[in-house]
Amino acid sequence: MLIDTHTHLDSHKFDEDRAEVIERAQAAGVHKLINIGFNRETIPTTMALAEQYSFIYAAVGWHPVDSIDMRPEDLDWIASLCDHPKVVAIGEIGLDYHWDTSPKDVQQRVFREQIALAKSKRMPIVIHNRDAHEDVVRVLREEEAKEVGGVMHCFSGSWETAKQCLDMNFYISFGGPLTFQNARVPKEVLARVPLDRLLIETDAPYLAPHPHRGKRNESSFVRLVANTIAELTGKSLDEIGRITTENAMRCFGIS
Repeated sequence: MLIDTHTHLDSHKFDEDRAEVIERAQAAGVHKLINIGFNRETIPTTMALAEQYSFIYAAVGWHPVDSIDMRPEDLDWIASLCDHPKVVAIGEIGLDYHWDTSPKDVQQRVFREQIALAKSKRMPIVIHNRDAHEDVVRVLREEEAKEVGGVMHCFSGSWETAKQCLDMNFYISFGGPLTFQNARVPKEVLARVPLDRLLIETDAPYLAPHPHRGKRNESSFVRLVANTIAELTGKSLDEIGRITTENAMRCFGIS
């Protein structure tokens, strides 16, 4: 059994065959999925999926790219959704210094506000980090995010960054890029991450694993990520499935 801990099945890229994509995920042994709602458009569609399917859960938050658009009432909205039984985390939140859509100071303020909300709700957080490793770690430390922990989504940093995140009660999640032939650093990090702090994901429809690189990703492909981890760690696919499933259920409080 597998859990895709980060997917966007509400994306318009699935409008023509969403039900079939979900069926393929189940056929591939993916028995639970966590869909991520990250702005004014995707939070409602994420909630709709979670309410439609018993095995789909939701994380809700405000993406750093959209930080400039976040209003105080949006934070209140996210807070109200945290009481929904299918919402298991706040995210994806964090910092993105690749896309120049929201000023860094605005991103950091919105990031801090959502960490504070997560602490008040006692919920884990899902971290988006692109080209902002130092500031992400600093904000997490300053805001004492260790109290709730969470997931470093689609981790792309060094072992030094991973170690700091592990010390703050975070799980390290790998997706499709781990399967790429040139993924030297992610594979080096994987070799040092404790198995009980390891998660898998797709980030579908983005970042499809080998041999689907460059095409639309989907949740059934999380099996390819798990298989790569099994090969790199010398474990069986069943073992990696069991370990990452237990980790996800513990991290997100899913029974």
